[in-house]
Amino acid sequence: MEQNNYQGALQYPIGSGFNAKSNSMDLIKGIDLTGKIAIVTGGNTGIGLETVKTLAFAGATVIVPARDIKKAKKNLREINNVEIEEMDLLDPASIDAFADKFLASGRPLHLLINNAGIMWVPLRRDARGIESQLAVNYLAQFQLTAKLWTALKKANGARVLNVSSQGHQFAPFNFDDPNFENREYETLVGYGQSKTAVNLFQSNWIIVQESLG
Repeated sequence: MEQNNYQGALQYPIGSGFNAKSNSMDLIKGIDLTGKIAIVTGGNTGIGLETVKTLAFAGATVIVPARDIKKAKKNLREINNVEIEEMDLLDPASIDAFADKFLASGRPLHLLINNAGIMWVPLRRDARGIESQLAVNYLAQFQLTAKLWTALKKANGARVLNVSSQGHQFAPFNFDDPNFENREYETLVGYGQSKTAVNLFQSNWIIVQESLG
């Protein structure tokens, strides 16, 4: 019988000292991020918000790009060391504008956490005709990382974290029809292939690094 990793059946402890009850503050304990700059997409809600709280607590300056500035300011109002900027991940021009503004500051970028994503949405497309979950969950983070590449290099040891999920098990990537132009739209299939793409990010990014230098 073929084995699978359902509910972590094939996982085993690695001796990290952390467990299922550990939280973000446990992980950051003893780490000083003073002087470091981080960008966290989706940083004003959910696990993104907790990530921002933790990084800021450790002394990092955290930049949170958000589509809804008013909501972001409300959710982040009690956190120090946070900067809020406008960005819509469904709009490639907005991504470029955000990245260009950061690059113009001349600052290095030590940590880029591509956390934002959408799920369980009706069929929508961006201005290019790309299905929205693929556009937001994968192509947007790839574009943002590429645009910020010079700032990441300037940090001399930057880290890029791409948040995925078990959703990649819902569907492989459909190279023949990624935008559901010739098949019925199923939102979980769209989500699944977007997360499969995120898991393939690393191999694709190696090629981009070589082209960017």
